[in-house]
Formats: sequence, structure tokens, C-alpha cells
Amino acid sequence: MQQDFVLTLGQRMLEITMMLAAPLLIPALIIGLLVGMFQAATQINEMTLSFIPKLAIVGVALVVFGPWMLTTLVSFTRELFENIPALIG
Repeated sequence: MQQDFVLTLGQRMLEITMMLAAPLLIPALIIGLLVGMFQAATQINEMTLSFIPKLAIVGVALVVFGPWMLTTLVSFTRELFENIPALIG
């Protein structure tokens, strides 16, 4: 029983990690692809042209999704603390 709980807990941790990372990584990926296509079309090879828009979109995504991410993380942490007795035995 305890092993099943630990496996479920591990699976839940991976799900939470993906849910928290996706709102930051997906917009950065899309902007990176768009900037890369722009650079390929115009033959401009400037490193900051790729870095600055990605940094800006991650900042915007953090402002937009930050409260939801924090609520999700606090909820999961609270769930972990409540389940400590079940983990001990």
C-alpha cells in the first residue's frame, strides 16, 4: 500500500512539474521559432535578437501565469505535508 502511494506521489510530482513548466516553455519555444525564421529570412545572425524576445515573453508569461503557478505549488506542498504520516508508515 505504501509503495503504491509513493508511486502515485511520484507521478503527481512529475505532472505538477510539467504543468508549472509548460506556461513558460511553450511561449519561449514559439517566440524562438518565429525569431529563428525571421533571422533565416533576413540573414541577420544577432544573438541578442533571439535572447531578448524570449526573455520578454517568459517575463510576461510569468506575470500572467504566476498566480496560478503559485497556487498550484502551494496546494501540492500542502497536500504533501498532510500526507507525511502516510509516508512514514
